[in-house]
Amino acid sequence: MTKNKIRPGVYLYPMPVSLIGTNVKGKPTFMALAWINVVEYKPPLIAISSYETHYTNIGIKENQTFSVNIPSEGMVEVADYVGIVSGKEVDKSEVFEVFYGDLKTAPMITHAPVNLECKVVKTIDTKEFSEAEKGHEIFIGKVISAYADEYYLTNKIPDITKLKPFVFSIDNKYWKIGEFLGDAFSIGKTYKKE
Repeated sequence: MTKNKIRPGVYLYPMPVSLIGTNVKGKPTFMALAWINVVEYKPPLIAISSYETHYTNIGIKENQTFSVNIPSEGMVEVADYVGIVSGKEVDKSEVFEVFYGDLKTAPMITHAPVNLECKVVKTIDTKEFSEAEKGHEIFIGKVISAYADEYYLTNKIPDITKLKPFVFSIDNKYWKIGEFLGDAFSIGKTYKKE
């Protein structure tokens, strides 16, 4: 097998598609985002990276809160829509039925299988180490509350086979999740180098 040197890039596959919610001037708005990652387990911390000119960033900075809503495959069209149009030009407050939790300023999507309500604990501006003229803002949020419909749970935790989340690839495509391969922290116990 020959390894080819390719252009440096962020080839992390897959990237889960999430819908980020916040209030801007008291109205809910949402954007689709795949630039998201787990930072810590205890306390539960999530990082989202959003281009600094995004309308959603205004609300995150204004309220210091945001929501992460995990859409199902059936929501791919509306998720793409809120990722295509800007809240600067289109009022997205009526796109979804929303509810609010403990923080009161992080709108969550009622019909999304899982919702995470987050409080910003740190903001990082990537301009200081970016080659681009404008950068991303990384918001690290502590998950204050999590919500899920009973249907999407197995043993009180979200079940990926019921959620049916979808992922994004760097070539601008959405993908369904594949098959079960094995149990983590278990399947490797039988490994032997050949």
